[in-house]
Amino acid sequence: MGQAQLGQVVVTPPAWCNELMHFNPYGGAASELAAALVNLDRGADTVELIGQIVPKYHRSAEAITRESAAQILAWADRLSPVFGEPDLDRLVDTVNGLLADSASRPYISRHDGRDPHIHYAHEHDDIVTRVKAFTAAGLAHVLCLDPARLGRCDNDGCEVVYVDTSRNGRRRFCSTRCATRVHVADHRSRVARVV
Repeated sequence: MGQAQLGQVVVTPPAWCNELMHFNPYGGAASELAAALVNLDRGADTVELIGQIVPKYHRSAEAITRESAAQILAWADRLSPVFGEPDLDRLVDTVNGLLADSASRPYISRHDGRDPHIHYAHEHDDIVTRVKAFTAAGLAHVLCLDPARLGRCDNDGCEVVYVDTSRNGRRRFCSTRCATRVHVADHRSRVARVV
């Protein structure tokens, strides 16, 4: 990794932690929250699930209600097309639409005694507004770093989406289970052609 000169100070970019792609907080937790919401089991108690998922990625003391869960699920439907979209122009347009419909003006916050950090919605906004702004900004950050890292499982019939944080950025499947199924099917197909 290179070094950048900033006045008289030499700034060395941080090394990758655990050999994984490093994202800022919006590209990391926020984009992963977007994937988790898209992957949510719609047949389950979504109020409870969203109430468990959101705090894993986004600090909030606000409880999820039926109304806020329904709004977050509708938002997840809008997040879904971002993952695995091969057309960069369409991807940029989609994410710009999400940003336009979600984000208030960015500002630096120091709430709760924390170090300065960027918010895309005010910490006093309702949970739906904050989840929308958080996920849209996270997807925008990942898109600008490497849009191919917003993936959808290559296993036919699997609709699971993911944020590829691997070092080489070549993830194709949501899990080793899906990868194994595809590889085994490919192997059987090749063997059948030989015989």
